[in-house]
Amino acid sequence: MARTRDSHHMRQKLLDGAARLLAEEGPAALTTRRVAAEASTSTMAVYTHFGSIATLVEAVVEEAFTRLAEAMASVGSTDDPVADIAGLTRAYLTNARANGNLYAIMFGAASLGPYRRHAPDELRIGRAETFGLVLEAVQRALDDGRFRPASPVRVATQWWSAIHGYTMLELGGYITRPGGVAKVLAPLLESLFIGLGDDPAATLRSIAQLDSGALDGGTQDQPPLET
Repeated sequence: MARTRDSHHMRQKLLDGAARLLAEEGPAALTTRRVAAEASTSTMAVYTHFGSIATLVEAVVEEAFTRLAEAMASVGSTDDPVADIAGLTRAYLTNARANGNLYAIMFGAASLGPYRRHAPDELRIGRAETFGLVLEAVQRALDDGRFRPASPVRVATQWWSAIHGYTMLELGGYITRPGGVAKVLAPLLESLFIGLGDDPAATLRSIAQLDSGALDGGTQDQPPLET
């Protein structure tokens, strides 16, 4: 059992090390020597766990979507689908903050260079799994009459565009904490949900699930972006 835990821990260290190299230095830095150094291990460990750098890249992409899917799946479903979408928003942002390098790789902010061709299935499957969680909540909001009749795929894509845009700006330092969620993200969701047909009072109750105060916790040297 201890050996299994150690093996899993080393695999995670190699994945995180490879993600950091890709995000911060680009694919040219992704050598077995550099990855091993990031994980404080030998080059043999890279081959033992992944076989090749190309396979490692596939695993990094898969891991990125796995962590996001697990975070979003933990939200669950309630009788308030709009609150569930707000909960998915919270999980999405929290995961991105905790896995910034992986997030950059998932959505193209960090180039995979020549390794991109090795990961198309991981990208496609990962997108489908995470998007499906949003789509289910959106469909319930449509069925319950919270949103006016519309394509659930289109509505889910609008949500994803909003949260992805906010997340990229925050990770890039253009929107800083504390205050960014309350001043930017929460009003953005409010405008989106009301624009989709939700009752304003119901929207505000549902957005409470975002828990802006907790997401805005911590301090930064810079003030939050003013709107």
